[in-house]
Amino acid sequence: MADVLCIGDLLIDFVPTVTGTGLADAPAFEKAPGGAAANVAVGLARLGVPSAFGGKVGEDPFGHFLADVLRREGVDVTPLRFDSRARTALAFVSLRADGEREFLFYRHPSADMLFTAADLDQAAINGAKALHFDSISLASENPRDACLYAADLAGSAGKLVSYDVNLRLPLWRDAEAAKAGILAGLEKAQVVKLSDDELEFLTGARDPAAVRRLWHDRLRVVTLTRGAAGSVWMTPDSQGEVPSFPVKAVDTTGAGDAFMAGLLAGLVATSGGSPDLDRICLIANAMGAVTASARGAIPSLPDRAAVRAFLTQQGRAADLRALWPEDSS
Repeated sequence: MADVLCIGDLLIDFVPTVTGTGLADAPAFEKAPGGAAANVAVGLARLGVPSAFGGKVGEDPFGHFLADVLRREGVDVTPLRFDSRARTALAFVSLRADGEREFLFYRHPSADMLFTAADLDQAAINGAKALHFDSISLASENPRDACLYAADLAGSAGKLVSYDVNLRLPLWRDAEAAKAGILAGLEKAQVVKLSDDELEFLTGARDPAAVRRLWHDRLRVVTLTRGAAGSVWMTPDSQGEVPSFPVKAVDTTGAGDAFMAGLLAGLVATSGGSPDLDRICLIANAMGAVTASARGAIPSLPDRAAVRAFLTQQGRAADLRALWPEDSS
């Protein structure tokens, strides 16, 4: 059984072949497997953490391509469902010169929007140590109900429930619906990741202190990602800041998901003990930095060897060994 079950979206990202152009002006696009929850599952697998993915794709060539990608990465796709009523979701992602993105989704509806509570693999939930989901799946009724129900099942069974705010306004009816939906997911979680932009959207402030306005009794850890300013972690009674790693951003697609994978890998590795959140977030920052340095989400997610090489270059290899003592080579 997988240690972490990720449920949510699995799609094709079409990324322009050149950086710094809008979607309308892009000369051509490259096909890249992606989807926030799937990215996290692959990121975990590449770090050596057994992971599974639950969601829905179309009974079409893109859907089978994506399933094959996950299988090759070592992700358990037993909880993945296929549906002939709709096609696999597509997203066109424009890369600006600074590596930031413009999204155009093709979901009218897409197969992931047909994922229901009846499609959940309850054995996978029961067998996992942690369940991870994000707000992208909360923008549509069927997957929203499925994700929130899965979070309830996992929480009741004593599993760690992880949530990424992951704001994508074009998927929501309006900003108010997005805020209400995102908060509904946050209320179920014990571990939360959000960016400073997302914090501002939810609270009106970017200062890390504003995270406390979102706090509820279930929360154990909240991480705030701030790009070049690094990340902040918070627990009910403490917090810390962890610096980022300077890299040239080629494509930030998947960087937040890579951070999430690093965070979950660290928490799972130290479950039953007291997590060293400074070190865990340092490794999560490294995951995000490496991912942002290349094109595409899944194609650019680093494995443990790549993280080790990066941290060695930064003079921080001991931090990886402290978290995973077996990683001494």
